[in-house]
Amino acid sequence: MEALITTTGPSTASDRYSHPDHREIAILCQDVRSVAEVAALLGVPLGVARVLIADMARLGLVTVQNSAPPGGGAPDLALLERVLSGLRRL
Repeated sequence: MEALITTTGPSTASDRYSHPDHREIAILCQDVRSVAEVAALLGVPLGVARVLIADMARLGLVTVQNSAPPGGGAPDLALLERVLSGLRRL
Protein backbone atom coordinates (compact mmCIF):
# COMPACT_ATOMS: atom_id res chain seq x y z
CA MET A 1 0.00 0.00 0.00
CA GLU A 2 2.84 2.38 0.78
CA ALA A 3 5.04 1.26 -2.12
CA LEU A 4 6.18 4.23 -4.18
CA ILE A 5 5.37 4.32 -7.88
CA THR A 6 7.17 6.31 -10.59
CA THR A 7 6.56 6.44 -14.35
CA THR A 8 9.53 5.09 -16.33
CA GLY A 9 9.02 6.99 -19.58
CA PRO A 10 6.99 9.74 -21.20
CA SER A 11 3.37 9.59 -20.08
CA THR A 12 2.23 11.42 -23.21
CA ALA A 13 3.14 8.56 -25.56
CA SER A 14 -0.30 6.97 -25.76
CA ASP A 15 0.99 4.04 -27.84
CA ARG A 16 2.87 2.77 -24.75
CA TYR A 17 -0.34 2.05 -22.83
CA SER A 18 -2.62 -0.89 -23.67
CA HIS A 19 -5.18 -0.08 -20.97
CA PRO A 20 -6.83 3.35 -20.60
CA ASP A 21 -6.11 3.44 -16.86
CA HIS A 22 -2.41 2.83 -17.51
CA ARG A 23 -2.02 6.25 -19.13
CA GLU A 24 -3.89 7.90 -16.26
CA ILE A 25 -1.61 6.19 -13.73
CA ALA A 26 1.47 7.18 -15.75
CA ILE A 27 0.41 10.82 -15.67
CA LEU A 28 -0.26 10.66 -11.91
CA CYS A 29 3.07 8.97 -11.25
CA GLN A 30 5.27 11.52 -12.99
CA ASP A 31 5.67 12.62 -9.38
CA VAL A 32 6.33 9.80 -6.93
CA ARG A 33 3.04 8.49 -5.50
CA SER A 34 2.05 5.71 -3.16
CA VAL A 35 -0.33 2.97 -4.28
CA ALA A 36 -2.90 4.37 -1.84
CA GLU A 37 -2.64 7.82 -3.43
CA VAL A 38 -3.07 6.38 -6.92
CA ALA A 39 -6.17 4.46 -5.82
CA ALA A 40 -7.68 7.54 -4.20
CA LEU A 41 -6.94 9.82 -7.16
CA LEU A 42 -8.37 7.30 -9.64
CA GLY A 43 -11.38 6.63 -7.43
CA VAL A 44 -10.85 2.87 -7.52
CA PRO A 45 -10.47 0.31 -4.73
CA LEU A 46 -6.94 -0.28 -3.49
CA GLY A 47 -6.93 -3.84 -4.87
CA VAL A 48 -7.78 -2.61 -8.37
CA ALA A 49 -4.97 -0.04 -8.24
CA ARG A 50 -2.53 -2.71 -7.09
CA VAL A 51 -3.43 -4.97 -10.04
CA LEU A 52 -3.15 -2.13 -12.57
CA ILE A 53 0.20 -1.01 -11.14
CA ALA A 54 1.51 -4.59 -11.07
CA ASP A 55 0.57 -4.97 -14.75
CA MET A 56 2.37 -1.73 -15.55
CA ALA A 57 5.45 -2.80 -13.60
CA ARG A 58 5.52 -6.12 -15.48
CA LEU A 59 5.42 -4.16 -18.77
CA GLY A 60 8.18 -1.80 -17.59
CA LEU A 61 5.92 1.27 -17.59
CA VAL A 62 6.45 2.11 -13.92
CA THR A 63 8.97 1.36 -11.22
CA VAL A 64 7.81 0.20 -7.82
CA GLN A 65 9.97 0.93 -4.81
CA ASN A 66 9.02 -1.15 -1.81
CA SER A 67 9.20 1.11 1.20
CA ALA A 68 9.27 -1.71 3.74
CA PRO A 69 12.39 -1.51 5.87
CA PRO A 70 14.91 -4.35 5.59
CA GLY A 71 14.41 -7.11 8.12
CA GLY A 72 10.69 -6.46 8.50
CA GLY A 73 11.12 -3.79 11.19
CA ALA A 74 8.87 -0.81 11.81
CA PRO A 75 8.10 1.38 8.78
CA ASP A 76 9.95 4.65 8.34
CA LEU A 77 8.11 7.43 10.18
CA ALA A 78 9.04 10.02 7.54
CA LEU A 79 7.48 7.85 4.83
CA LEU A 80 4.28 7.42 6.82
CA GLU A 81 4.08 11.17 7.33
CA ARG A 82 4.51 11.77 3.57
CA VAL A 83 1.75 9.26 2.76
CA LEU A 84 -0.56 10.83 5.36
CA SER A 85 0.20 14.30 4.03
CA GLY A 86 -0.57 13.16 0.47
CA LEU A 87 -3.85 11.59 1.52
CA ARG A 88 -4.87 14.76 3.35
CA ARG A 89 -4.23 16.79 0.20
CA LEU A 90 -6.80 14.66 -1.61
